[in-house]
Amino acid sequence: MTNPKNPFSFKGRVRRTTYWITNIICSGIISVLEKVEENEISSDGELVFLIFLLIPVGWVSYAVTAKRCHDLGHSGWWQFIPFYSLWLAFKNGQSGDNEYGPNPKGE
Repeated sequence: MTNPKNPFSFKGRVRRTTYWITNIICSGIISVLEKVEENEISSDGELVFLIFLLIPVGWVSYAVTAKRCHDLGHSGWWQFIPFYSLWLAFKNGQSGDNEYGPNPKGE
């Protein structure tokens, strides 16, 4: 059984809305952390702390994108194909269940 509420899991499927919202939030967090890094880093310890903040944000982004690939019936590795994220953003998922789990729309 898959749990769509677990953002760190690479299992299951997500809808386009979840994909969009998660990636917008992750991009916002990354841009804020980059601005902080540019302006206020005074020690190596602070830089290491910011890097450790970026790791979970990146993980969540990759996990949700992999789940979106699953919604289309593809392996999560497809997210590394250039410009495939545009396809993920606009293409409808497969109706019904597939090898990655039940349809998140409930169809």
